[in-house]
This record gives sequence, C-alpha cells and structure tokens, in this order.
Amino acid sequence: MKVIQHWQGLAPEDRGASVAMGNFDGVHLGHRSVIDEAGRHGPLGVLTFEPHPREYFAPDAPPFRLMNSEARANRLAKLGVTHLYELPFGSEMATLTPEDFATEVLARGLGVAHVTVGTDFCFGRGRKGTVADLQKMGEALGFGVTIAPLLRAGGKEVSSTAIRNALSEGRPRDAASMLGHLHRIEGAVIHGEKRGRELGYPTANMSVAGLHLPRLGVYAVKVDVLTGLQAGSYSGAASLGVRPMFGENTPNLETFLFDFKGDLYGHHLSVALVDYLRPEMRFDGLPGLIAQMDADCTRAREILSAA
Repeated sequence: MKVIQHWQGLAPEDRGASVAMGNFDGVHLGHRSVIDEAGRHGPLGVLTFEPHPREYFAPDAPPFRLMNSEARANRLAKLGVTHLYELPFGSEMATLTPEDFATEVLARGLGVAHVTVGTDFCFGRGRKGTVADLQKMGEALGFGVTIAPLLRAGGKEVSSTAIRNALSEGRPRDAASMLGHLHRIEGAVIHGEKRGRELGYPTANMSVAGLHLPRLGVYAVKVDVLTGLQAGSYSGAASLGVRPMFGENTPNLETFLFDFKGDLYGHHLSVALVDYLRPEMRFDGLPGLIAQMDADCTRAREILSAA
C-alpha cells in the first residue's frame, strides 16, 4: 500500500482511484462496509485526515482516538487498500468550503473516479457539506458517489463511540465484535524504568499518548513483533496503567511476551487486547506483586490457549 500525504501534483498512477472517505478511527465493521463498497468501483483507495479534525479543532480535549496513524495504515493495508491518501488537516484544509474541497482536492488533486461515504458524512468548512451535496458536486465534476448505509450488529449501530465505551468498561471482546478484529495498540518500544527485568518479568514499554484509554489493568494479549530479526506472533500479559505502587502517574502499556528472549527497544509492536484480567492494584511489597504477576501470566496462558 502506498501512503500519500498531499493532494497536489500527484503522479498519474496515483490518481483515479475509487476512494472511501472518512476518518476510519478503529477501522471497524461499519468502516469496512464503506471500504468494501468503494472497492466495487475501481482501484481501491482510502482518503482520510491526519491529525483527526477533532484534534485540530479541540487540541486540549481528552484523547479519543482508538488507533494512531500507524495502526490505521497497517489495518487498511490488510483490507487490500492500494493507496492511502492521508491528507494533512490544518488551517488550509479546515477553511475549504465544501465546493472547494470537492473541486480542488477530489476532482483536480486526486482525480477520483468514485467516492464512497457513510450516510452521516459531512465535509468542508463548518461541516456544511452533506452527502446530498457531495452527490450533486460529483455529478458536476465527473466522479461517482455512493452512500453506504450505517451498519448494525446485534440490533445496535456499530460506531467508534460504542467501541470506546466497551473498552472503557473492560470489555475487549465486545469491542472486537464491533471492530471485526481485536483492538490493538501499536507503536515503538521505548525505554522504561526496567523494573520488570529485576522482577523476572522483562516488559516492552509503549506509549499510549493521544489514544483513548481502555480500562486500566492487566490483560491477556496477543502480540505481533512487526520489525527486527524476531518478528512474529507471540502471546503475553500486559499491564495498562500508571503503576501506582511506584508512584507513577503517566499511563503506558507494559507487555511481557511469553517464551521470548531478546531486545525489542526501538522495534514496533502490535499488542491486541484479548481479555481483561483485573484492575490495577497496590501491593505491600515486591513478593505480593511477583505472586500476582505469576497468577496473571498463568491465567493469561489459559485464556490464550483456548482463544
């Protein structure tokens, strides 16, 4: 998949795609229905924005994203997307009228052959452009437009909000049923305090900055090591939280990979939350903490062996 981060002066081979347009946070089943529909009309592209417009307009609001741009790109590549147009969302994009966006970005810039959006899609300055407006503009500018209906599962609408709620309540399996895949946190392994190594449980530490936080606590996880000589799939247990026993207050993700030996610093991981085991706890001393970690890993192995 080719990632393109601008819309002007594109090479001929990067123009003319049938694009699914939206933010696609989480790439859930509803998003996939839009993407699948786009794929019926020509070479498959996805048009999205980085940062998410909500981050641009409300930079101080609590983090809400289900995935970062790296995770989104990895997921879209698995769906057969050949071109990801990850357009920068800043003052220039924010001030385009619906007419200017359709003309300058979609028609002249990307030269789209077809556009597919969900029924609730809005675009242009002040979100004034509706799907009906987009259909009229497409007819005038020479590209087709398809409106994909909202998807429902189990009698409920599939939405990023419902997925966030499930994760906040420690229900990763319910979130997965709406996502169509396990919820994953992806990124580079960073240096931590290396306490896990001293306790016999060396962990891979990852930042969760900018992401919606699932319920804090310990999870059974599946881990894909995406880079390096030991790239592959592993099982493990992960702690998402602020490490109350050690007085920390910045959340991060610490993952212990079962039956793994090696150095993961700087390499990229994809950690999938399978099951919630327990909330964060404070212990009187290290023996109690180590005993609980032993129990967590035993329980995680049991869950993952049956998954």
